[in-house]
Amino acid sequence: MTEWMLSESEGYDLLSKYGIPTPKYRIVTRAEDAGSAAEAIGFPVVMKIISPDIVHKSDAGGVIVGIGTKESAQSAFNQIVANARAYNQNADIHGVIVENQAAPGLELIIGGKTDPTFGKVITFGIGGTLVELMKDVTLRILPIDEDEIRKMVTDIDSYPLITGYRGSKPKDEECLIQIIKNVCKMFEDQKDLREFDINPIRLYDSGACAVDARIIMDNDIHLLDVVELEPIPPEYFKPKSVAVIGASDDKNKMGYAVMHNLLHFPGKVYPINNKRDTIQGLKAYPTVLDIPDDEIDLAVITVPARHVPGVMEECGKKGVKIAVVITAGFKEMSEEGRMLEERIVEIAHRYGTRIVGPNCLGLIIPPIGLDTTYVAQSPNPGNIAFISQSGAIVNTVVDWSLTKDIGFSFVVSVGNQADLNFFDYLRAAAADPETKVIIMYIEQIKNGKAFMEIVSEVSRHKPVVALKAGSSARGQAAAASHTGSLSGSYDVYVEAFRKSGVLLVHTLTGAFLAAEMLSHPKRYPKGRRAIVVTNAGGFAVLSSDYTERYGIKMIDLPDYLVKEMDSFLPEFWNRGNPIDLLGDATEARFEKTFEVLAKNDALWDMCFIVGFPNNILSSEQLANQILKFSKSTDKRIIPTLLGGASMDRGRHILHSHSIPSFEELDMMYRVVGRLLYQIYRVKAQGVY
Repeated sequence: MTEWMLSESEGYDLLSKYGIPTPKYRIVTRAEDAGSAAEAIGFPVVMKIISPDIVHKSDAGGVIVGIGTKESAQSAFNQIVANARAYNQNADIHGVIVENQAAPGLELIIGGKTDPTFGKVITFGIGGTLVELMKDVTLRILPIDEDEIRKMVTDIDSYPLITGYRGSKPKDEECLIQIIKNVCKMFEDQKDLREFDINPIRLYDSGACAVDARIIMDNDIHLLDVVELEPIPPEYFKPKSVAVIGASDDKNKMGYAVMHNLLHFPGKVYPINNKRDTIQGLKAYPTVLDIPDDEIDLAVITVPARHVPGVMEECGKKGVKIAVVITAGFKEMSEEGRMLEERIVEIAHRYGTRIVGPNCLGLIIPPIGLDTTYVAQSPNPGNIAFISQSGAIVNTVVDWSLTKDIGFSFVVSVGNQADLNFFDYLRAAAADPETKVIIMYIEQIKNGKAFMEIVSEVSRHKPVVALKAGSSARGQAAAASHTGSLSGSYDVYVEAFRKSGVLLVHTLTGAFLAAEMLSHPKRYPKGRRAIVVTNAGGFAVLSSDYTERYGIKMIDLPDYLVKEMDSFLPEFWNRGNPIDLLGDATEARFEKTFEVLAKNDALWDMCFIVGFPNNILSSEQLANQILKFSKSTDKRIIPTLLGGASMDRGRHILHSHSIPSFEELDMMYRVVGRLLYQIYRVKAQGVY
């Protein structure tokens, strides 16, 4: 037997063992015993069918509540058994459980499951019949401490029902905390416990009772895992020589595009083609073994999948340190492909060669001029590392970055991660002095616990931003077919990112805007308190809406600050926050306002500045005042320059000084809301 569900009595016994309150019960097999058992327990009682073949007892007529007499209990026994036989005549009936009917209370749910990627996960929220309707639950990956359990309880939207809502008495929160602690211990202790839900657990003014529990055991629980090799030395990502295996002069072939992008590499480049003497103006060699140089640091493989094992053997003999296998047709395609992939990994490991891919776009390291991909144009150097599980997304992002003046320190399309995986690339980016922030596009992580350990360490030193695909059922199915693996539960990934200090975003644009925000030396806002300065009344109104929506706390201006600003602002300024400097605001008006705010920066944690095109104040003038303001305070200055090309000069000035500027008002507040949610767990509409 691999999987089985505990009977209700077995479930109660397991819960009781860990100090989780349950109803008194007895199991009976005869009607007359039902009456005696009910009397001994005390009325009213509930009676339920016990059968491994009937999971949904109510649907089978196998549950009767509110039984108040001995005779009613005897009659209920006969009715329950008859209903069960009618529902499933072949059902194996073990008897009927008679249990104390718990008093009404606040109905909650405590559940758990074993996630294939991250292990044991606990959930808590509103339960009973409302669980599907309300969907008001929180989730944590074990292990967790008492502080995290308390946060888990307060995180649900319905928490006021526990503290006392509209005159009702507070519920026994301390009892609930202890029960969740006990449930966590039970889940961790019981190695065969795969999943469960205690629903409902009724919470009272004093005490609680687990009214029902579904507990599934499994003595063959498997978690996704990988064999961890030694960390890859940093110099592996700084090759001095590259061989292109499958290089071509045919513009319709992958080998042409890869070779073309490597013509600008300042190191040595060797085309490998057994039918040509030269490729794109360089001397070609039949195999990598024919290259006269003793060392080849990196090889890019573009030949068909069936030829890759032989090529990998040659690379191993030549002492190639890294092989970038762009070729597809491996585990993402078929079982035969999976076996082929395992074969090339075995060959590579025998020689100490590490593999990027297969089934990937390749590797780009702009600061050293290395581009092993077939992108149309290589990206510019910069400080963002981009690690992606999709080659197409890398291709798109690189093309987009050229129009947005965004540069990269490191770009990799991980492909199937047959060997090198997210762990290796995270470590490489963390060790790279050029990298200031890391962005990940993720479909699936193989070893969730190891990932959390590594990314937690990385995020302490460098910000990590993640875009996770597969939030929908269709998205998870698409990801599985894309990478040859399952996506895992999206909600568990969300919690894993939160726990590891990773900022989760939902769009590529948001990822890069957040990365630019975090690459600034000041990184995070020091708190939630905000001031908005603008010269447009309409955008002031929208700013008020957006800050409230995204969990940003707008401060009230103190009287002394209003009085000081009265001395230089027009008589009819709004005297509030957002601070509307009016449409005729000059550079001097902004400058004086910024000076006052910098002098009083103990009042606020971040200042949003919203500018728009007009003939009184150019974007350059506004940008220069923003730079001056930013240098005068250690608080975050977050500008958005709305409009078209007329604002580009100002945006360029800010960008050149590492101050990210937004082009959309909603996006600015949304991105900052994401940061605040990550740091301060601020709840806000549309952010998480």
